[in-house]
Amino acid sequence: MRCDQTEAWQALQTHASHFAGFDLRTAFAQDARRAQALSQSAPHVFADLSKNHVDAATEALLQALARQTGLAAHRDAMFRGEHINNTEDRAVMHWLLRQPEGSLSGDLAAPLKQVHDTLKPMLAYAEQVRADAQITDVVNIGIGGSDLGPQMAVLALQDFVLPGKRFHFVSNVDGHELAAVLKGLKPQSTLFLVASKTFTTLETMTNARSALAWFKAQGGTDVARHFTALTTNVAAAAGFGITTTFGFWDWVGGRYSLWSAIGLPLAMAIGAQGFRDFLAGAHAMDRHFQTADLAENLPVRLGLLDVWYRNFMHYNSRSIGPYHSALRRLPAYLQQLEMESNGKRVDRNGNALPYGTSPVLWGEQGTNGQHAYFQMLHQGTDTVPLEFIAVKKPAHSLKDHHVQLLSNAIAQAQALMLGQSDAGGHRHFPGNRPSTFLLLDELTPTSLGALIALQEHRVFVSGSVWGINSFDQWGVELGKMLARDVHARMVSGDVAGLDASTAALLQRLRT
Repeated sequence: MRCDQTEAWQALQTHASHFAGFDLRTAFAQDARRAQALSQSAPHVFADLSKNHVDAATEALLQALARQTGLAAHRDAMFRGEHINNTEDRAVMHWLLRQPEGSLSGDLAAPLKQVHDTLKPMLAYAEQVRADAQITDVVNIGIGGSDLGPQMAVLALQDFVLPGKRFHFVSNVDGHELAAVLKGLKPQSTLFLVASKTFTTLETMTNARSALAWFKAQGGTDVARHFTALTTNVAAAAGFGITTTFGFWDWVGGRYSLWSAIGLPLAMAIGAQGFRDFLAGAHAMDRHFQTADLAENLPVRLGLLDVWYRNFMHYNSRSIGPYHSALRRLPAYLQQLEMESNGKRVDRNGNALPYGTSPVLWGEQGTNGQHAYFQMLHQGTDTVPLEFIAVKKPAHSLKDHHVQLLSNAIAQAQALMLGQSDAGGHRHFPGNRPSTFLLLDELTPTSLGALIALQEHRVFVSGSVWGINSFDQWGVELGKMLARDVHARMVSGDVAGLDASTAALLQRLRT
């Protein structure tokens, strides 16, 4: 049943109308156990949800909404390999990529074997490159999920990266990006990874062809040694001169592909065992999502909170504040994960929705964000929930730095809630601003894997409740199609049939 047709949805609307006077300060004063009741541990992640605009009745109604929309059945269908991506008639099995070898039977045994038959040679190749002292630079050429995931993860796990190897990521078709990377490289010591499932992605193949031209112009001769493809189009890669390829399957969406061959740069950076630890952390979160009671299921609670904020409290965006510099690309990664998955205006049957779906995600690493946009979070006219992500133990030994960092994270969450009411005018802070606090003990391959899987499943939950297909991205395609037409017109100068604005811009850019 679609969420707006349930009794729980109607009850939540009534509940929200009585929630306007809710105040976090009062809620804590009236309930000494609030922090304990609204905190939870999941594999490798602790979550404090107590500074959110919810109470016990809210959570109970959201749990009822999950039951009435069939969330658990939808989740179980995904883990059975059913084709829940109905618009593309595909299964959704990124979770299978981190499933232990030989652990499934029946219809899933064969695809799981394929996963490990690909994973083993991929990790062996990663170790081969790690042991090759001549290769000092690895350049990943991809875009979207073929770039955001591996780039985020390599940066996040920089303390585990093999010394002597540098990793670069090129995604933008803007030639300035590739040119800046190539400027510091030598062909004989560079390995290029071309990541495109079809080996036809416009931006990726434009950059790959330019990289190949640079390689040859600089005296490079052994293309097969210095170019590897992450693709299923082996024939096209061979035509490019590439003989080493690693593929993946149509049940792996781009933004969920970090666990597949797309994760090769990460495997090269942190090693085969590190990559297996990364998969194991994600699998632990998979098991939690699959087996924990909905009321004690962290992805479920976070996803339902997102629905509550978007549809009943009318908070249209969420800010991400990772208080760890290595997680600085996490907000961009989560933007794609959530906004490409749930930025939909129709339900699974193609019917227009009368309610909002994906919020806008945005953010910056702490404490930088405090000196940039936190002013608006504290004193702006819009209420924006903030999600803090912190790590208990640092990977460095610099005195007092980490204590200062964590103190800022805790203090900002406290300030958003408490505000400052003893001053008027410009110095008045209304407080009662919501936040979530996610805490890892350490930032390791295992804990990062768990954190990312948590976010994946959270997006699944909200999308399932909203009744949308979170696993297609048709909205990406129109711009691509029009770009091909405009490119041809940029070359020819033909503006026939174009609207006046597009024609004028095209002509201005050609002169």
